[in-house]
Order: sequence, then structure tokens, then C-alpha cells
Amino acid sequence: MQAITVHDRDAGAGGLALSELPYPRAAENDAIVRVHAAGFTRGELAWPATWIDRAGRDRTPTVPGHELSGVVAELGYGTTGITVGQRVFGLTDWARNGSLAEYTAVEARNLAPLPADVDHIVAAALPISGLTAWQGLFDHGRLTAGQTVLIHGAAGGVGSIAVQLAREAGTRVIATGRARDRETALGLGAEAFVDLEADRLEDTGKVDVVFDVIGGDILDRSAGLVRAGGTLVTIAAPPTVTPEDGRAVFFVVEPDRARLTDLTQWLRDGRVKPIVGEVRPLAETPAAFAPGRRSPGKTIIRIASAETTEASTR
Repeated sequence: MQAITVHDRDAGAGGLALSELPYPRAAENDAIVRVHAAGFTRGELAWPATWIDRAGRDRTPTVPGHELSGVVAELGYGTTGITVGQRVFGLTDWARNGSLAEYTAVEARNLAPLPADVDHIVAAALPISGLTAWQGLFDHGRLTAGQTVLIHGAAGGVGSIAVQLAREAGTRVIATGRARDRETALGLGAEAFVDLEADRLEDTGKVDVVFDVIGGDILDRSAGLVRAGGTLVTIAAPPTVTPEDGRAVFFVVEPDRARLTDLTQWLRDGRVKPIVGEVRPLAETPAAFAPGRRSPGKTIIRIASAETTEASTR
């Protein structure tokens, strides 16, 4: 099968290449998924789990990418909850080969059924962004109706979903980003927008929850915006400044089949929608990973056509 691989952690995106790899083996409770569309995070080439397995052993060449949508091609021993030929989407394990391949092995519990009326491209943009936004706002931030939340990077993959979820939860949303992000953030449901390059962040006043995806100075300054009893939540780095009389939480998103199922229903109801940007073929993945490359919405890699996916399971 074809896959995107990288051998050298020092090579960065320049080390990505289209390669031929053996068809994956389905371990116990695994599913082999014929990948239709895949998403990735540009920073994942710096993650330790990209290069070593859970025992700390080198696992190069490694296949990056952790979001996928496709069709179940095979089930490992003992796998339940999904069937061969079923449309699914979800997350691959951080310490195993990922989704930028024609086939990949995934723990079945990390996959959710994908309704026939949800496109694979849209579905592949939802797992990390959707689960991160939900877990950050509600599981860690404890956000409830009537509260005020400040969402940094509100036009990005995670931030845009967070704005929509917070809006649907009945909260007041203050969004941040660059000037070009203003209309996007307001269109998603934010009540106010802060231009991080032109406005004073501190003028937003106190909020119940800050959800940060940026880190650095923005993260540090955000601690002072959290009112007593509130929470600063970030996925960027462990906070070095804690809100006075509040909480600071750093977390890494976790797979959650039930929540993915909830998100697909919200998607079908029109309550939430990921912003899809470029859609590229597998061979163009290295260019999509290029440092400094930024395009509106989340870049998705198209790997198999619907016709190919269906034929492969017959």
C-alpha cells in the first residue's frame, strides 16, 4: 500500500515522502480501515510518540496523521462494535502508524460509526478539533450556560469548533485571532472579537473560562482574565501562570466514541461544522505540512474515492 512516511526526526516536513509499505496487521480488538480522507497536525513531527512506541523503542519509518474517515476492511480477533464494510471515522493511536496511508490499523474503540449522509472529507476534519473543543470547554473548563468564555485562535480548526459548541451551550463567546479572522469568528457565533495584533487583550474583562490553543505570552496573560472560581484551559503547553482563585489545566485530547457520535449528530443538525480548507491528494502531503504554510480551515488529505472504498470491501 502507499503511505506517507518519515525516517528522520531532524528532517521535519522535508523528510516526508510517499512510500510503499506492507498492509497493516490487525491486532486483537483492532480494525483495519481503508482510509478515504485523513487529517493531520503540523506540529506532530515534534511529538515524541511520533518516533517511539509505548515501550520507548524506535518505530521509524513512521506514518503521521491521526484523524481519519473511511470504511472497515478487516477486523482483528475479538473486535466488536463495528462491522466490515461499515463507514467509520475517528482517531488513530498516538504511538502507532497513523492515517496518512491507504490502510491503517486502529483500535475499534477509537472509531465511531459515520452516517451515510456525512461526507468523508468533512468527517476527517472533526475528530481532533471536535473532541479537543468539547473536552476543553466542558470536561476540563466546566463551562455552563450563562457563563462567558474567551476562545483564542477562534478561526482555527479547534477554535472554530469551540466557538460553535460554546454558542450552542448558551454561553457568551469572546473570540481572538488576527484581523482577517474577525468575520469568520463573528459568523460562527462569537459576540465579540479581539484582534491580538491591534487590541489590548486585557480590555476584555474577566471571564469564566479561557480556552487557549496558542500558548506563550498569550497563555501567560490570559491567567489574569479568569475570574475567581474560573478555569484557564490550554492544549499548547503546561501553564506557568495560574489564575488567582482559579484553576489552570493542560490536557491532551482523548478518543471518545460516544462523543464523536454526539458530534456527528450536531453536524447533521447544522449546529456545528468544521471549516475545511485545502483538500489535497496523498502525494501532496509533504507540501501541505510545509513550515509556515497557513490556509483558511483545516487541510484534509483525500486518499481513496468513494467508489474505490466501496469496491475494496466487496
